[in-house]
Amino acid sequence: MTEDAVYDRQNFGNSVGFGRRPALLIVDFQVGFADPNVFGGGNVQDAVSATRPLLEGMREIGAPIAYTRAVFDANAEDGGTFAMKVPGLYQLADDAPISQIVPELAPVEGDLVLRKIGPSAFFSTPLMSWLAKRSVDTLIVTGATTSGCVRASVIDSCSYALRTVVAADCCGDRAIEPHEANLFDMGQKYADLMSGAEALAKARAAVAANAP
Repeated sequence: MTEDAVYDRQNFGNSVGFGRRPALLIVDFQVGFADPNVFGGGNVQDAVSATRPLLEGMREIGAPIAYTRAVFDANAEDGGTFAMKVPGLYQLADDAPISQIVPELAPVEGDLVLRKIGPSAFFSTPLMSWLAKRSVDTLIVTGATTSGCVRASVIDSCSYALRTVVAADCCGDRAIEPHEANLFDMGQKYADLMSGAEALAKARAAVAANAP
């Protein structure tokens, strides 16, 4: 029996679909994560490029947009065991050029930009309350890295009972094997996998269908 057949037999991978109010979450698309000499490599830059039309389209339909930035204070040693595993995270000081959002996806007024010190966008941040205030029930997730902070954010999104969509071509990792393995696993357990174009089309339809 193939691996896919095992998941099918056990009834994994069902669709959660779209709700009435989608939002976009862009996880850690920072300069340092797009630079292979810092934390990047693999397909991260391709994912940044693929996210741009999704971001522009979500802006056009007035969807809420949230970003995360991984930012650490070496003096406060606030990275905990995460930074013990990856000490280089302390390069991501708040004012460091490598910790800023990539210019191609720059936030605009009205977007939420969160500083985080854990893998998940939800951990010790006001993200969930911000989404709830806007009646968001569907979260489209993009960012870096697929196997790290994207996955952690997707699991928490699922745990908060949000309909969660991973825009697969809009997520990147420094190595392709963990990228692909984690996409597969998220698609089986926690989220629907779509391309950025598919997710945008679904978001447009949801907003149009639920317009006042």
